[in-house]
Amino acid sequence: MLKNLRRAARRWPACALGAITIQAFIGAPAQAAPLQACFVYVSPVGQAGWSYQHDQGRLVMEKALGDAVRTRTVEAVAEGPDSERVMRDLATQGCGLIVATSFGYLEPALRVATEFPQVRFEHAGGYKTAPNLNTFNARYYEARWLAGWLAGMQSKTGVAGYVAGFPVPEVVQGINAFALGMRAANPKAEVKVVWLNAWFDPPREREAALTLIGQGADVLTNHSGSPAVPQAAEEKGVMLLAYQSDMARFAPKAQLAAVTHHWGGYYTQVARAVINGSWKAAPVWGGMKDGLVQVSALNPALPAAVKAGLAERQQAIVDGRLKPFAGPLVDNTGRQRLAGGALDDNAIANMDWLVQGVSGSVPQKR
Repeated sequence: MLKNLRRAARRWPACALGAITIQAFIGAPAQAAPLQACFVYVSPVGQAGWSYQHDQGRLVMEKALGDAVRTRTVEAVAEGPDSERVMRDLATQGCGLIVATSFGYLEPALRVATEFPQVRFEHAGGYKTAPNLNTFNARYYEARWLAGWLAGMQSKTGVAGYVAGFPVPEVVQGINAFALGMRAANPKAEVKVVWLNAWFDPPREREAALTLIGQGADVLTNHSGSPAVPQAAEEKGVMLLAYQSDMARFAPKAQLAAVTHHWGGYYTQVARAVINGSWKAAPVWGGMKDGLVQVSALNPALPAAVKAGLAERQQAIVDGRLKPFAGPLVDNTGRQRLAGGALDDNAIANMDWLVQGVSGSVPQKR
């Protein structure tokens, strides 16, 4: 599943996992079995969402490795000093692998990694590494483009509402890809954004969703960690493109499809490498081709022609024939960002501008 990960650029460098297996996972001392693999989550695991998907990956790893691994989890850990304290405690208590699953855990993880060189760290979404700290991420924007196309096909108002977390490149990529996909189906479509400056804040997620509905959005999506946006969509009778997990249990009528991520295969390979001593920091940025992200849980009520169109475009992305960030690209101030071709990984990984069709701007970075 993960053999063809492509090399990404400076901010989120990635390489083929096949190459990781052959040459990058070399030189680390083997861990005495069972390996203690410890996971730090920014929100409660719950029944769906960001932390839930990472925890599902942990469970897949446990099943695959059996008695060779034992796992621990710490939930609802705030970014910043709290996460540093938690990771330091886990390292002190014998964790041989610590998985830090939130963007804001990066600097704390780097500090703790320096103190505990014998512990291996994996950080989700980071852009810095250390000899014992690796980063990994998925190309969510690939599936976001498809979700946007589906929104454009189904929306009657031509307006989508996007509840966004923090203004980091991963979130900006998702907004832009969604807008480009939506405008591929409806060139006049508009995406309105509300920024939370939080990953998990159910009351404010709901408030943002209701605000966007009030501004004319008849389809919602989000980059936040709770089911609040899906629940608001279901309650108000608008459509939903879910993110992170299948949210049909919260929005059975509203959900058109879900952009989901899947970490079980990756976590299994990482833990196995730590156990046998072949682990080494070799950042990964994989996409739909690698099974890390997909569009799933299609609403049965979708027209057959729409489902077929979605499948065709999904295969085109997997094959490399459809590039979500293909030119010409113009930002929402009218500036041309790309005349032709497609953005390279470095440009995507450092994206801090919004495409034409998106209302608003990217807030100043934290």
